[in-house]
Parts: sequence; C-alpha cells; structure tokens
Amino acid sequence: MQKELVIEIASDVICPWCYIGKRRLEKALALLDGEVKPDIRWLPFQLNPDMPQGGMPRAEYRRAKFGSVERGRQLDARVAAEGRGEGIDFAFDRMERTPNTTAAHQLIDVAQREGKGQAVVDALFQAYFEEACDIGNPDVLQTIAASAGVQGWPAQANPQEVAEREEGVRNLGISAVPTFILARKFGVSGAHPPESLAAAIKEALK
Repeated sequence: MQKELVIEIASDVICPWCYIGKRRLEKALALLDGEVKPDIRWLPFQLNPDMPQGGMPRAEYRRAKFGSVERGRQLDARVAAEGRGEGIDFAFDRMERTPNTTAAHQLIDVAQREGKGQAVVDALFQAYFEEACDIGNPDVLQTIAASAGVQGWPAQANPQEVAEREEGVRNLGISAVPTFILARKFGVSGAHPPESLAAAIKEALK
C-alpha cells in the first residue's frame, strides 16, 4: 500500500543542480514505485535576491561570481557532463542573460494552486537551460503559463505571499539548493544519486 509523503523542494529555476536534482528525484520515486505517493511542493529560493529586475549579461554575472569567464566555463563543463547523464542538454554556450527569478517563482506559485506546478517548473528549467530563453522576460513567462494551461497568470500572482514563503525557507536554515524536505522530518541538500534519495525517502516514510 502506498504511503503519502509531502516532498518540499527549495529550488531556483536558474540553478542547474536543481534541474539535475529534479530528474534524480523522479528516478528515485520510480525506484519506489508502489511504496510512496508523493505530494511534491516547490518552495521559492532565489540564488541572487539582489539581481536587477531585468537580469544581467551572463558573462558579466559569471565573471563577478567566479572570478573569471574561464572558471565559469570549467564549472559549466562539469555540470553539462552531469546533465547528459540525466538526459539534459545544457545550452550554456547560448545563454546570454542571467535573469531575476522573482516573477518565475510567482508563476510557479500560481501554477501550484491550479495543480500545474510540476509542468511549469519543468517548462521553466527547459526554457532556460536547454532553449537559452530569458525566463525573466514577461513574454516568455506568459508563453510558459499558456502552454501549461495556467489560467490565473499574471492576474492572480501574489508577490507578498511568495516573498514571505521564501523568507520562511531561509529561516529554516536553508542556504543551498536543491534541498529536499521530507515530511518536515529532515532535509537532504544537493542533487544526490537516485538511490540515495530513495533511501532518504524510505527513511521519511517510517
């Protein structure tokens, strides 16, 4: 008999390890097929809360964060190799801007209220990382909302509620994403292999 389990995921849609972590969670749940009925909820976490509203050129952002463009490329190559193992074709060479993700998190919130959160999160990851789209652009967000059948965007966005939820995530002591919070018993930080995630989920079911 399947046991219900709330899995909350603190994540940012411009975090490549969050995309990889999502794929690995899906594999972990497949390993536990028949044992767990997951209720997955995405929690907002901005890697760059001080990012200008319009975002900034990715090369400039990476240089400031990692000290040089070359160091950024080395890290991208490592992530791309990991991504290929999960069926993700990262388009780092085509990505021009690092966006502000405030609006993207608000879209996820609206989508989750309509039961369409998973589709929107996946579409945001794919748009940014595989299609090199600027997911801070209102037109891009509108297209993603429409394709997922989200009716309330942007009219029903609740910026204050999303901001308060993000503050709540930080108040839990979370400072890195992805972090998987299992039934509010404990958290698992990082994009761990599916087998490790599956073991943690089984522990949370006890």
